[in-house]
Amino acid sequence: MMAGILKSNTRKILIYGLVGLLAMMSFSFQKKTTIYIIGDSTAANKKPQAYPEIGWGMELQSFFKNSVVVDNRALNGRSTKSFLNENQWKPITEKLQPGDYVFIEFGHNDEKIDRPAIGTSLTEFKANLVKYVLETRDKQAIPVLLTPISRRSFKDGKLVDTHGGYPNATRQVADSLKVPLIDMLFKTENLLNQLGDKSSIKLFNYVDSGHVNYPTGKKDDTHLSPDGAKTIAGLVVEGVKELMLSLAKKLK
Repeated sequence: MMAGILKSNTRKILIYGLVGLLAMMSFSFQKKTTIYIIGDSTAANKKPQAYPEIGWGMELQSFFKNSVVVDNRALNGRSTKSFLNENQWKPITEKLQPGDYVFIEFGHNDEKIDRPAIGTSLTEFKANLVKYVLETRDKQAIPVLLTPISRRSFKDGKLVDTHGGYPNATRQVADSLKVPLIDMLFKTENLLNQLGDKSSIKLFNYVDSGHVNYPTGKKDDTHLSPDGAKTIAGLVVEGVKELMLSLAKKLK
């Protein structure tokens, strides 16, 4: 009888152990959610020789748990047009899985209409955004539109918008196609206005002369410092929470 009890208990231990192992394996093999970022240099990954300039996309991963993977495909100097024409978009669509996200932030370079390979009219800009949105949805992934971040463009102590009609075109596409929108221009303008002309310098790539990467120094009112990139990524996360995206549950 005692031998039978021992066998029974041993069997239970083995079963419970197997169930636990299977549960652990199932958890480890659960699909991770990927956030693809497409856009320009304000978000892009930077090479070491550009430091301390970094893009906000480089800081986004730090806000999320391990169940989210940030795949930052933003590139310096790209517009909605050049990103497509250089075949940067197709490889992303080929990898997109249901439930993934695509964060779409353009505008800084689309406005350069004097450069035909990059600049776009507002009509073309909107058409390109629509393409990104629809092709993301075709893969049952989730597009999120972002307006471009503000440049640090103070004149006589007042912040001046430099993006023309492009942010509003992004808002119009988001409204017409019912796409989640994070209005980064609005958020960054509020931030810069709160900080003011001098205090906002810390968010941007201002470097004194003598730096190994910038021997003569640098005063850049477009691209971000490490503090600026972290702060701007935080504003993106703020937008994720405000929109109540499923990603919000995966924040640290």
